[in-house]
Amino acid sequence: MKMIMAVVKPFKLDDVREALAPLGLQGMTASEVKGFGRQKGQAEIYRGAEYVVHFLPKVKLEIVVNDDMVESVIETIQKSAHTGKIGDGKIFVYDVESVVRIRTGETDQDAL
Repeated sequence: MKMIMAVVKPFKLDDVREALAPLGLQGMTASEVKGFGRQKGQAEIYRGAEYVVHFLPKVKLEIVVNDDMVESVIETIQKSAHTGKIGDGKIFVYDVESVVRIRTGETDQDAL
């Protein structure tokens, strides 16, 4: 099993979720986060004064899938989150050693 963590622009969340739905995913976690990459934040003007926002709003998606779904999920996220502008985000893939469904006690593949 793999954990796919994607950090995307907030307004792309619905596009990504809708694009992933046909793949048959059983679940996904989305968290509002702040961060920066190469863009290093941006300048804003508030009440006539300029200030720099160092951490920009992002959405972090966490999805655990079977190994055979990894490539299709990555490809789908990449296509649906793409704007072509700086700050589109990143996708990370981690190994998942074990999963336990708390309610039933099911483990690993059955818990997904």
